[in-house]
Amino acid sequence: MSISWLWSRALLLNRSFLWLLFTVNAAGTVYGYMWYGDQLAETAANHPLWRLVFVPDSPTASLFFTLSLLFLLYPPGRDNRPMNLLRSFVEAFAVLTLIKYGVWAVGINFAQQAQGSPLDWQNWMLIVSHASMAVEGLLYVRFMIFGRTAACVILGWLLLNDAVDYTYDVYPWLPRVLEPYVPTVRNLTILLSLISFFVSLLALSLVKRERKV
Repeated sequence: MSISWLWSRALLLNRSFLWLLFTVNAAGTVYGYMWYGDQLAETAANHPLWRLVFVPDSPTASLFFTLSLLFLLYPPGRDNRPMNLLRSFVEAFAVLTLIKYGVWAVGINFAQQAQGSPLDWQNWMLIVSHASMAVEGLLYVRFMIFGRTAACVILGWLLLNDAVDYTYDVYPWLPRVLEPYVPTVRNLTILLSLISFFVSLLALSLVKRERKV
């Protein structure tokens, strides 16, 4: 068996494997929202309620990827334009946010280590799970139907999220050793929004070129 089988269509679109991913991502989504529980409670107590939607980043990314898996399991017919339009935006949201927040969380944890704060098992759990999120987005983008328009809309959402996070201080709580570097984290977060957009567009262009061959 070739190692390329691990990212082959035969494996990635296997229904049993899709259901396994669905279960894992759904469970991770629930755990992620629980992880944000204290920050959500603090935000609800001290901010207008509309800001709550901008607080949990990674669980929302995994939620949309979980929904994307349902579209792969039960794709709407080509003539079902409303559902396919919904699917394109769900998939664009999933891919861009998986890449962005997957890389962001890995970077934050290693930045914590670089500042002299040792990593414990929870840090390594976050590194592995968030790296897996980014890999999922890159592996499954070739099976998705969204295009540049949907990606541009989601980029707008990501930049809005960044603006709300760092204007109203509802960004994900950082390790204490990184609190003096909030402006740097903000700038890198915005940069990651742009990078996730361009990486997604590059992936889409490669997929289209592959389909033409």
